[in-house]
Amino acid sequence: MSDEFYIGWERKAAPAIGKAIRKVAALILLVALVTPVVLAVSQRMIGVSMFEWGNHKNFAGLLELHPYPHLLVPRPGETGGAAQFSTYYLVSQWKFGLDQAALASLDGKPVRLKGTLIYRGNQTMIETLADWIQADAKFPAAPPVPQPISLGRQTLTGEIVDSKCFLGVMNPGQLITHRACAIRCISGGIPPVLLVRATNGPAVYFLLVSSDGRAVNQEVLDLVAEPVQITGEVVRQGELLILRADPATYHRAAR
Repeated sequence: MSDEFYIGWERKAAPAIGKAIRKVAALILLVALVTPVVLAVSQRMIGVSMFEWGNHKNFAGLLELHPYPHLLVPRPGETGGAAQFSTYYLVSQWKFGLDQAALASLDGKPVRLKGTLIYRGNQTMIETLADWIQADAKFPAAPPVPQPISLGRQTLTGEIVDSKCFLGVMNPGQLITHRACAIRCISGGIPPVLLVRATNGPAVYFLLVSSDGRAVNQEVLDLVAEPVQITGEVVRQGELLILRADPATYHRAAR
C-alpha cells in the first residue's frame, strides 16, 4: 500500500500521484486531438456543385418542353446516338419552373437564350426566363432529336429532390433538413428528380413523370426528402433518364 496522499496546498504532488495525473492529462489531450479528426472523416461529403450566380452566358440549341423544359445543344464532331447532344435542364429564377405556355410556339425549334449555369457532376441546368428565349433563324442544321429508348421496367429506391437546389443552388440540397425548401421549389414547377445513390459509383438522377409522360410536381409533395420506392419504365432520352410511373404507386421505403 502506498503511503502517498494528495495535499492541496503543497507546491508539488507526491511522485506517484504526479505521474498518474500526467498520464491522465496526456490521455485527455490525445482524445481532444483525435476526436475532431474522427468526426470529420466520418461525415458524408455533400458533393461538389456550382451555381454561377450573376454570370449570364449565351446558349443556342433546340428547345424541348416535354416532359420538362430542356435545351439540346449539338456537340461538334459527334456523328450519332445520344452523344450528339448535351442536355441542359431549364428553370426560371427563384423557386419556379419555366412558363411552358409562354414558350409553346418554340417547342422543338432552334432558340437562343441567356442564363446562369447550375451544375453537379455530369448534370447541368440553366436558370433563365421565358423572355430571354428567342427563336434562332440562323441556327445551323442540327441532327435529329434523339428518340426515347426504353430501358425496361425497374424498381428504384431513392429520395425525391428538387433538381435546382440539388444541382447547385443549395448544398446540400437533400435530406430532411432541405425538405421545406424542396417542397416550395417542386410546387413552383422545378422538375422533381429521384436521386438514387449507388453503392459504388456516382449517384444517378431520374426525372419523374407519370405513366403517360405528364409532370408530377403536385403529386409527389408528400414524399419529398424521404426514402421512396418507385416501380416504372425507365426511358433514356438523349442524356436524360426518365422514370415513368403512376405517382399513386409510389410508396415510402425503410430508412
